[in-house]
Amino acid sequence: MSETDVEKSSFARGAAPARTTRFANPSPLGLFSFASTTLILSLYNLRARHITVPNAVLGQAVAVGGLGQVLAGIGDYFIGNTFGCTAFTSFGGFWLAYALILMPGTGVLDAYSASPESQAQLNDALGIWLITWFLVTFILWIASLRSSVALSAVFFFLFTTFILLAAGEFTEKVGVTKAGGWMGVLTALIAFYTGASQLYTPEATYIRLPVIDLPKRRTE
Repeated sequence: MSETDVEKSSFARGAAPARTTRFANPSPLGLFSFASTTLILSLYNLRARHITVPNAVLGQAVAVGGLGQVLAGIGDYFIGNTFGCTAFTSFGGFWLAYALILMPGTGVLDAYSASPESQAQLNDALGIWLITWFLVTFILWIASLRSSVALSAVFFFLFTTFILLAAGEFTEKVGVTKAGGWMGVLTALIAFYTGASQLYTPEATYIRLPVIDLPKRRTE
């Protein structure tokens, strides 16, 4: 019986593998791209420095959160890592979609400014969008339960973040959105740690970061 994708992949284990191919490990790129973009937006959701307009994250969302993760997903495709390819490419698409929502000229926000009735629909529309991404993240969390504590924690806190942000949109309560911001900051920090654990190889540094592997399925 062969290992599943989530068991054999470096991204799923949360630790750098021995180099067996000429391809680089794309996971640190994907995790750092995700973590840095998530951290910035989460600080905006916390209204750090009294910021209430998140549009400054657009460039980061397109070039790093979007393109960076899509490239990492393509890299995982070529090394046969279905889990990493699915996760990185999906969240790369998430950041590109988020940028398109906020980007002037796409017409997304303009469509909700035509009348008071349509303006009232924007929060509910964004809430439904965030709930959908909670479902995607929850499915990926289930798929990570035989990987490592570090990686599984990324998805656990991320789907919690999506729930709180969606609730903030539905209720229009700033406190709920700020709670989602705090969860997003925690998610980003864990993702930074997980990415660093794969970047810090014995060939590169003396530092090793434990990720605590979870029990794997027995093979016969």
